[in-house]
Amino acid sequence: MKQKKKIILFIIAFVALIFMIGINSKVYAAPGQIPIPRVNISVDNSTTPQNYVDNIKLLILLTVLSLLPSFIVMMTSFVRTILVLGFLRNAMGTQQSPPNQVIIGLALFLTFFIMSPVYNEINTKALKPFLDNKITQEVAFQEGAKPLREFMLRQTRQKDLKLFLEVGKVGEEVTRENVPLQIVVPAFIISELKTAFQIGFLLYIPFLIVDLVVASVLMSMGMFMLPPVMISLPFKILLFVMVDGWYLVVKSLILSFK
Repeated sequence: MKQKKKIILFIIAFVALIFMIGINSKVYAAPGQIPIPRVNISVDNSTTPQNYVDNIKLLILLTVLSLLPSFIVMMTSFVRTILVLGFLRNAMGTQQSPPNQVIIGLALFLTFFIMSPVYNEINTKALKPFLDNKITQEVAFQEGAKPLREFMLRQTRQKDLKLFLEVGKVGEEVTRENVPLQIVVPAFIISELKTAFQIGFLLYIPFLIVDLVVASVLMSMGMFMLPPVMISLPFKILLFVMVDGWYLVVKSLILSFK
């Protein structure tokens, strides 16, 4: 017993010694090792006008990247696309097939494809001239907002736009060319939600018919204990594959934005 206590005390003392050595020791870089450069985007330390402009551009880029998810979700075709794909999966009753990662990835790439003309116009009229110091930041924002505003207004119902114009108490001089984005974005979102729900309703109809037919057949055969979903799910998948459902859904989504 005494020997075990001695061993325990020796281990505690050894660990404490290592801990004290680790605190007092200094870590030195290996000889010849390249030091890690520091990232400095401070505007105050700019020595030349070019450095000042580069730091400002970097700050703007970081700000845009932090807000990019919100832009993609709320100001593009992503809302309608992700909702329609979600309605489609629920209508088929396939639970988690395809999984959320696949649906979100497909919605993102469809969004990039649908919004590519808008992005190209923003890049040509606003981003490139601003990076080349041909226009100011304010002009770049105005030119970049025009294609995005035009896209959202094409998909926005007049009733929804009028609602936010009246609630926001915007003046009578507002036109489609200068309507503020804080008015266009919420009107665009609720219009997209309504459109997505309408498409989702149409998607439910054929699968609902299959469920009703299977349930009626099972009841006529006296199979009350058998869940109709177990029988109807293979038929719904077969129907979706036979009509090439993914092609039709994706084609309809793309054409709905034209």
